[in-house]
Amino acid sequence: MTISFHYAAASDVGLIRKSNQDAGYASTNLLVLADGMGGAAGGDIASSVVVAHLAEIDDVPAAEELLPLLTATLEDAHADLIARSAQKTSLAGLGTTCIAILRSSNKLGMVHIGDSRAYLLRSGTLTQITHDHTLVQYLVDKGEITPEEAEHHPKRNVIMRNIGDTPEPLEIDKSIREAIVGDRWLLCSDGLFGVVSKERIEQTLREYVDLNACAGRLVDLALAAGAPDNVTVVVADVVVNDVSPAPPIIVGSAAVDAHKPTRGTTSAAGKLAAWRPRSEDYDDDVVERRSPWARIAAALAMFAVVGGGLGGGYAWSQTQYYVTHAGGKVAIFQGVPQTVGPLHLSHLYETTDVEVSSLKAVAQARISEPITRSSLAEARQVVADLAAQVRPPAPEHEPPTPDQTPSVFPTTGPRPKDAPSEAPIPQLSAASEEAK
Repeated sequence: MTISFHYAAASDVGLIRKSNQDAGYASTNLLVLADGMGGAAGGDIASSVVVAHLAEIDDVPAAEELLPLLTATLEDAHADLIARSAQKTSLAGLGTTCIAILRSSNKLGMVHIGDSRAYLLRSGTLTQITHDHTLVQYLVDKGEITPEEAEHHPKRNVIMRNIGDTPEPLEIDKSIREAIVGDRWLLCSDGLFGVVSKERIEQTLREYVDLNACAGRLVDLALAAGAPDNVTVVVADVVVNDVSPAPPIIVGSAAVDAHKPTRGTTSAAGKLAAWRPRSEDYDDDVVERRSPWARIAAALAMFAVVGGGLGGGYAWSQTQYYVTHAGGKVAIFQGVPQTVGPLHLSHLYETTDVEVSSLKAVAQARISEPITRSSLAEARQVVADLAAQVRPPAPEHEPPTPDQTPSVFPTTGPRPKDAPSEAPIPQLSAASEEAK
């Protein structure tokens, strides 16, 4: 029995960006996703160049050639980006993430670099296959922060590996995997998983049998959540080989319609986002994943202009929740943390018994800004996570016994060795600090 991929792909510029710097490719043998970064033009060039190089190997090689072929192709793309940056100084600092899966019979070769992700839905359970090459993931791996803290860390968009214009050898994660009929693969940029929960992604992958509908729904979820970044998905089912496979699908910066506008402007979040200008793409490479209401600034006169759109936007805002502090305690608010003219888009929903002053410093810093969630249950889970970070009570100091009375003379005995220092955070090069 021979197998192949059934596939679909979708991409959207999002509600804030001016250009799409993601790129996706899908065929019966090859799946690719790249998320570009670096300058107004560099990101889309980087992602499209990598996709173009990988498209050249869209074939069925021998299983033992999968990883060498993928690796050599990424190295060729790397050399291409270095040459382009050297020829055109405005492209300096360009780079891209990349995930690619190449099939050979029932074997899959996978390469990965950056923070785009591959998920596998098998037997109804979704598993993240790739490991993010980001600063916050490094801190999580070292035990410095929790996964929950990583979601809101100010450096969560800093990636530590990419394919860019620096001459250092690429650090690529490589693996061979089994292709099992019935598996569903998802490749996605952080524009999806940065604003849509894993649970919602899993539910969508299970419920939507049609791949095109599934890909479109995932993009729509990101748009409904504010889509502060480009969002791109590639979805593929492992199936018994087709007699007449469809042509490849190319989306995002590598596609002929790379400059098409977002399709999310009719949603409530889109209407809210439309009230303020789009950001200058990547002039500041450290862009936090914030929902669009964080930049809403509308005058009272806009009420007459947007009309019913405001009513829809307000109704949508009241389905949202966020966690912050109120009266010295952790509290849940209903709505979004913003005002439009005289209209407040949130109100206090409930105050918890968790004292802010009792939390560890990192937890207090976390709620210094609102932690937004799309449901009350998710907001209450945030509260539970914070409650688990209460500082232990300080031990009571007992007066020293005569034998324990400190001496006024220095000790001459051996001193305890200093505790080993923590492993230093690796220094990032200028190119590796680019963030989307």
